[in-house]
Amino acid sequence: MDWKQLLCSERLNDGKYEAGPNRSIFVQDHDRIVFSAPFRRLANKTQVQPLYENDHVHHRLIHSVEVSSVGRSLAMRIGAWLEEEGAIEPGESATLANIVQAACAAHDIGNPPFGHLGEAAMGDWFAERFANPTGLAAEIEPGHRSEFTKFEGNAQGFRIITRLEMYRNAGGMRLSKAMLGAFSKYPVTSVTREALAPNPYVGLKKFGVFQADLPQFQEAATALGLPREDHPTGPWWRRHPLVFLVEAADDICYNIVDLEDAFTTGELPFRTVRDLLHKAANSPNRDPGDLSEAEQIALLRALSIGAAVTSCLEAFKTHYAEIMAGTYSGSLTEAGPMAPAFAQMREVSRDQVFTARRKTELEVSGRRVIGNVMSGLWPVFEDLARARWNAADLRPHHRQLARAVDLDLRDVASAAQALHALADFTSGMTDRYAVRIARMLTGI
Repeated sequence: MDWKQLLCSERLNDGKYEAGPNRSIFVQDHDRIVFSAPFRRLANKTQVQPLYENDHVHHRLIHSVEVSSVGRSLAMRIGAWLEEEGAIEPGESATLANIVQAACAAHDIGNPPFGHLGEAAMGDWFAERFANPTGLAAEIEPGHRSEFTKFEGNAQGFRIITRLEMYRNAGGMRLSKAMLGAFSKYPVTSVTREALAPNPYVGLKKFGVFQADLPQFQEAATALGLPREDHPTGPWWRRHPLVFLVEAADDICYNIVDLEDAFTTGELPFRTVRDLLHKAANSPNRDPGDLSEAEQIALLRALSIGAAVTSCLEAFKTHYAEIMAGTYSGSLTEAGPMAPAFAQMREVSRDQVFTARRKTELEVSGRRVIGNVMSGLWPVFEDLARARWNAADLRPHHRQLARAVDLDLRDVASAAQALHALADFTSGMTDRYAVRIARMLTGI
């Protein structure tokens, strides 16, 4: 891959757009994302702790802001090294930083309420419809059902930024193609990924593009010069090198900051979190003085993030040739000097944080909430099919229901579009709004 192509500033569906002299297109990408409604809704979406009332616990919006900060710092460090190596032009380290910052800000924009539990709940609900398919469900070809039964927030995020938000069905936010490449962790559709499984390449771990949105990604990938692989079910691409920076920034934040949250909520004791972060920060010899326990954890968290950025920089240098060839299949956090510390953090989080009683209880409730919402709205779409996709001919109750929740039916003219519209609505809800709508629909 070639950096001149990889840093393509051309906008999706707006190739003639030119930035002003004092504000690059990539900075504008970031601004369009942070001022969007889907980004704003992240303020009331679960990061790890669902519906928590403690104001110091992270939610998805704060997490996204922090990831964008770490991603920018990592990109500046890597950009400076690339300038020294002559791989990019002088001053383009700032370009890398702006692209990665924007992609990091958007990285969770497609996540449904209740975090990864929400993805699983939506997928399971669709799977139940396909188990004995009737009506709309029966019209979806079996090969394309996996993009619903294995619902993926990454693909939904790409759909939001390239189709749903701003210029609807005409490029979405019309972001730069470089930013879209850096955003796309899994440049493959579900049907092609299923056909290729099992496959060790990291970009095929999940799918990241819905079949309906493939033309938008294909346009961006072609302009960026991403290596394309062809398969009878469709094409797929190798990752943009900046994807690894976005992924690393996310890994750094959720591994380190989730520990701080677990201390704040009392799910992990001070000593456990302190020892983990002290190791991650390369065992700094600092006297805590009169710092409180919370202040000590905050200091170690900051030092750990700095050490993690340096570790990922070294991993990027080591694997640079593979990354540029599109063959690297690891992660920067697992390939740098801090890999053992990250492995220990993940083990503690898996065994003690993700299984905490309160979190488990709320996830059970969250699954039921999502199921109630989707089951409550499904009859509207079934009735819309009966009405031959004319919303004005819906039965009065369904018309009232669609109006009550502001259900967007503008683009629904097929079974696949109906399922996507239901997924758009459900995944777009905040945690608390989902609870409120579920109560309204069930009368409880």
